[in-house]
Formats: sequence, structure tokens, C-alpha cells
Amino acid sequence: MDSHQVVPYLLRQILPAGAAAMSHPAFAADHLAVVTGAASGIGLASARRFARLGMRVVLADLEGERLAQAAAEVSELSPHGTTYVVAIPTDVSRLENIEALLHAVRERFGSVHVLMNNAGIQPGSAMFGPQANWEAVLAVNLWGVINGSRVFAPHMTAHGQPAVIINTGSKQGITTPPGDPAYNVSKAGVKAFTEALEHDLRNIAGGQVHAHLLIPGFVYTSLTANGRTEKPEGAWTSDQTVDFMMESLERGDFYILCPDNDVVRSTDEKRILWAAGDIVENRPPLSRWHPDFADAFKAFLSKDRN
Repeated sequence: MDSHQVVPYLLRQILPAGAAAMSHPAFAADHLAVVTGAASGIGLASARRFARLGMRVVLADLEGERLAQAAAEVSELSPHGTTYVVAIPTDVSRLENIEALLHAVRERFGSVHVLMNNAGIQPGSAMFGPQANWEAVLAVNLWGVINGSRVFAPHMTAHGQPAVIINTGSKQGITTPPGDPAYNVSKAGVKAFTEALEHDLRNIAGGQVHAHLLIPGFVYTSLTANGRTEKPEGAWTSDQTVDFMMESLERGDFYILCPDNDVVRSTDEKRILWAAGDIVENRPPLSRWHPDFADAFKAFLSKDRN
């Protein structure tokens, strides 16, 4: 059994048959969840989950048929149908769009209990490639998270009820593999920003809002499909990722480090430790991919940490 499965397994043994594990109080029926990047992938899977819980759900994404279809799908799953589910076209890279989103949400539903800053793009980048790719990735992946958090958090802390902000990061923002530097930079920024956000939130006297960093594994979505029409064996589905996210939130985890069908948590931990070791050991950056360190990394990966 993988380490991430232990807590849910133990809860199933302790709870009576048919009983559910205690959920995070922010995810109560009639509470409000706002999800960006909600037209597909992890965002859509999250919106579906929240709707099944009887929450009010706002799907925010670029205007178009995909967003309309997503809202219709989520409405079908809500016990309250379209009265609890709405799509609001939003470009998260534009601060005024985020401000308008909050205004519209409050006008329609009231207090926000769950904010999921999930919108992301990955058009590909190279160190000396097109400037437009860099600007687009940073605008959506990083500024979308910063804008969303800075606009919504003051409202969420003011209403005084338990609430969560979930920012979607990436393992690429921690180990920063070669190949797509703009994406890595954006997700590294999300990590640093969300850590600072949670530090500030937990130091608000009487505050009940907390930030969490979602770090997906290999997930089969439109962002990662690369032309594939069937899920690779190694990938998780978006629903599996959301399942793990919800379990992690119940435990109060800040770092929601998701495994997948290829990579278990222990492997992720060693990759992360090796990346940090580049600084501590004064190795070349990204030494994991440096031929002079290939054997050392392989040995480190196979070593039992215990």
C-alpha cells in the first residue's frame, strides 16, 4: 500500500459501514466554490465533485462552447441544478476580470468558501524562444493565481467562516526539469506565492482561511494529452487527482503532492531532495540531468531513506 493510501484505509476500518470520513468544513452543502480553468481537466473534475456535495459552484474559464458544456454537465450533477451552478467567462490574466468575477459571484451567491485557482496553459517554451509564449504562460499560470488570491482572500477572511484557497502548482515548479522553462518558472512562482500566502493567512488573528498547494502528478487532461486520445497507463484521471486532493484537505495538508500510476510518493520525495541538494552540495543546476551525475542520482534514487 502506498503511503498516500494509509489514512483513507485506516478511516475505512474505523468508521461504521456506510459512514463517511469527516470532510473539511469549507465543503459544506450550500457553501460556494469558485473554480478557474473549470471548462476541462482538474478544474472540471473539481467542479463536478463540489456540485455533488450540494455546493454552489461557479465555473470560470474563457468564454466559449467548452465552458457552456462544462456548466451544463456540472448542473446535471447538482441536487439543485442550474440554480446552484453558473458559468462566468473570465480571463484570469486580467486583474479587472478577476475583480468582476468576485463582484458577480457575491451578487449572485454571497460568501465564497472555496477558491480554486486552477487555470493554466502550456503552449511550450524555449529559453530563447518566442517572447509571446513566455508572457502568456506567466500571465495565466502565475498572475492568474496571484490575482485570484489577492482579490478573493480579503473577502474570504472577512466573512469569518472556514474557507480554503487551492492553487494548482506542478512538480515541474519544484524540480524544474529541462524542456519548458516558462512553465517551470510560472509554477515555481505559484509555489513560492502560495507558501507566502498561507504564512500570512495563518497569522491573521481569528482567521479561518487557509491556502493549499495542489501538486498534481501525471494527469491525463487536454493540457497533457499531446494528441493522445486514450489515457496512458501511467497517468491518473482528473477525478483520481481530485479524490486525493479532498483526502489531503481533510488531513490539513498544505503540500498536496499527488502520485500517479508510475511515480509513488517516495520517488517524488527523492527527486525533490536531490533538487535541493544541488544547492547544498554545490552541484551544477539540474544535475539530475547532467551526465556527470547520472550514476550518483541513480544510486540516490535506489537508496532506502530509512
